[in-house]
Amino acid sequence: MNEQVTKYISEATKEQMEIMEAIRTIIHKEVPSVTENFKWSRPVFSTDTDFAYFKTAKSYLTFGIFKFDKITDNKNLLEGTGKDMRHIKIKKIDDLQPSVIKKWIHQITK
Repeated sequence: MNEQVTKYISEATKEQMEIMEAIRTIIHKEVPSVTENFKWSRPVFSTDTDFAYFKTAKSYLTFGIFKFDKITDNKNLLEGTGKDMRHIKIKKIDDLQPSVIKKWIHQITK
């Protein structure tokens, strides 16, 4: 685990820390070969290429996906207008949908 990522998580609000730790755990379980980096002032997860990141904001956490075109988003949860990225905003741990996160991670890393 990357020390900068751990530090980033530790400096967040309690709610955001819980969300980031949950996402981090999911990513490491689902993608054993994952590498954590700290780019663009945020934690970024990659294998051969970057596939996800999270970033704190004042009242929520953004969980972003690179190569979103590989994802099936039947619930229309993803936001954004970027060419290659989309994100979801998570305000509290109860809003986290681990099964959706797992599904997306599998779709973008396979």
